[in-house]
Amino acid sequence: MTPIVQAQGIHKRFGRLEVLKGIDFEVAEGEVACLIGPSGSGKSTLLRCINHLEKINAGRLFVNGHLVGYRQRGEKLYELRDSEIAMQRKDIGMVFQRFNLFPHMTALENVTEAPVQVRGESKAKARERGRELLERVGLADKEKSYPGQLSGGQQQRVAIARALAMEPKLMLFDEPTSALDPELVGDVLGVMRQLAADGMTMIVVTHEMQFAREVADKVLFMDEGVVVEEGPPDQVIAEPRHERTRGFLARVLNPNA
Repeated sequence: MTPIVQAQGIHKRFGRLEVLKGIDFEVAEGEVACLIGPSGSGKSTLLRCINHLEKINAGRLFVNGHLVGYRQRGEKLYELRDSEIAMQRKDIGMVFQRFNLFPHMTALENVTEAPVQVRGESKAKARERGRELLERVGLADKEKSYPGQLSGGQQQRVAIARALAMEPKLMLFDEPTSALDPELVGDVLGVMRQLAADGMTMIVVTHEMQFAREVADKVLFMDEGVVVEEGPPDQVIAEPRHERTRGFLARVLNPNA
């Protein structure tokens, strides 16, 4: 079976700073992969490369068997046109740290905008599906509310519903709870747990170790642009093999020690 995501020797530089130094990993259909590691280790950059928000400098990235962002002719890669890249992104939902909702649109309008504008769905069909998704994330009673009337956790759940409205085959989460007050984190993680239970393929950058232990099929610990350790959560989080992994987890799990 072809993995949903294949990363082969991914390198990414910003000027002289090499952020990704040869990343290899795979995510199968229905798997949840959690990326953990210190700030600046390249986790968010890797996530952004998967849907070509950042261009890679070397290597190959495949989603659903298709080369992301490029067309290959012989040994050379040619970047796709913006319209072709947009078509690829339709199958990839992404939820950011910040909610990025349209402030002048209601929750329902935020969820239905892309299906109507990008997929060409009728407004009636999009609204029906949008209401189903808002109910799925526990916000059926907030469809007429504007982002400014919602808590951070509610806004993030609208953002998840908005991503799901495009019926993606893959969901990317870039530290989706990091901007939330602690009491709001649980509702967002609850939605993500249900998505995982429903079989959604997910790659999650997170500092929520308990979530990773409970939900992930595999955990990748990244540091200084490389994957230091990869495996099931019971191994990577509970019994890490590498000193760098052990040091990071000691700081995260016992911050006051």
